[in-house]
Amino acid sequence: MRSYREFATVYDRLMEEMPYAEWMSFARRCWERYGMPRTVVDLGCGTGNIAIPLAKSGFAVFGVDLSADMLSVARSKWESTPRHGTIRARDEDGSIRWLQQDMRDWELPEPADAVISFCDSLNYLTEPEDVVATFHRTYAGLAAGGLFLFDVHAPAQLARYGEEQPFVLDDRDVAYLWTCDYDPARQEVEHDLTFFVREEGAAGGGQPLYRRFEESHVQRAYEPDWLARQLRAAGFELLHRCADFGLDEPDDASERLFFVARKPA
Repeated sequence: MRSYREFATVYDRLMEEMPYAEWMSFARRCWERYGMPRTVVDLGCGTGNIAIPLAKSGFAVFGVDLSADMLSVARSKWESTPRHGTIRARDEDGSIRWLQQDMRDWELPEPADAVISFCDSLNYLTEPEDVVATFHRTYAGLAAGGLFLFDVHAPAQLARYGEEQPFVLDDRDVAYLWTCDYDPARQEVEHDLTFFVREEGAAGGGQPLYRRFEESHVQRAYEPDWLARQLRAAGFELLHRCADFGLDEPDDASERLFFVARKPA
């Protein structure tokens, strides 16, 4: 499981090019087709880059993440976000409750209408039994007829990380060296990142100061057929297996696999 520490302080800066609007659009298309929810659980919500827009659109959102540091950033962003001037799904304002919980055993006082887990959060579950536990817990936490939407990296995508590494960023305020060690037997990749973050003030001679820290994160890919079987075993009806933000079937070139599952009414 991931547990971001200092990474939380630079996460939004590094993830600003991520397709958050496309995840939002994918969820809305599914909800318009199968039923618009009132309450939404965002598993692995991170710094709230999907949870906050959902709340601004009028949904009652529960942002669930294991990392207290990520939730602290998310909470600060929400508290400084204007509540008005946004097109909303309903007439009333939305809301967010931030919860530091493990996605394998998350819990709310009442069942939720929908659960999402985007940005490959489930790939951080590195043992099959953890995925199974998350599916069963999510089934139990959903109201009848509720949708479970999630995406994962395709197995080939994690292999590509190993083939294409290292990755380097060298901007004025932050730089990193990112290496990947891929284990084909487990379809697992270890991401090792060394960051250099510009600090306020300067060293002698007017040179900028940089804070150095390291992070290591492990992701594991699972075969889509296995994921589909585990969803059904948990009780879900599998509505769609698709890829890369569309509703078309995945193929060998697909990078992100999307699943749309429903708890039977």
